Amino acid sequence: MAERNWPAAEIISTERLVLEPLRVEHAEELAPILDDPGLHEYTGGLPASPDELRERYRRQVTGHSPDGTQGWLNWIVRHRDTGAAVGTVQATIRIDGDRPVAELAWVVVAPHQGRGYAGEAATGMVGWLEGHGIRALVAHVHPDHRASAGVAERLGLRATDELVDGEIRWSAP
Repeated sequence: MAERNWPAAEIISTERLVLEPLRVEHAEELAPILDDPGLHEYTGGLPASPDELRERYRRQVTGHSPDGTQGWLNWIVRHRDTGAAVGTVQATIRIDGDRPVAELAWVVVAPHQGRGYAGEAATGMVGWLEGHGIRALVAHVHPDHRASAGVAERLGLRATDELVDGEIRWSAP
């Protein structure tokens, strides 16, 4: 597949949050707050070191996969009033047939969980995606992760019977 002209992440504002396009420099700020094994309870893996995070962000900020078949959109989520980083959201876009599909993910760091930030940030991201013609949405949520299932429901996604790497595939009805 030929490389596509994928959309580039832009600033997104919601009632309480600002989604700022990810930059490599965010690794220094995010590494300490993402260094929480609890954030990996449902997704597996371990927290990334600052160097690992910097390298991951260096790849992600290119905005697309090396072969150009996926668009990568990544944002740091900040509290509007304090500027504090509360998490991240991301969308990986691919073409399925003739339509773009976005695979969504969200993370809110432990001190800010339980306040609805993941749902608010993901809803803001979905609105932005829809404004760019991307309406087909998918998320993968661990069967025991009730908070993330709630975010998926808030986005209008419904659980399917499909399991992918032990996670339930959620998609628009």
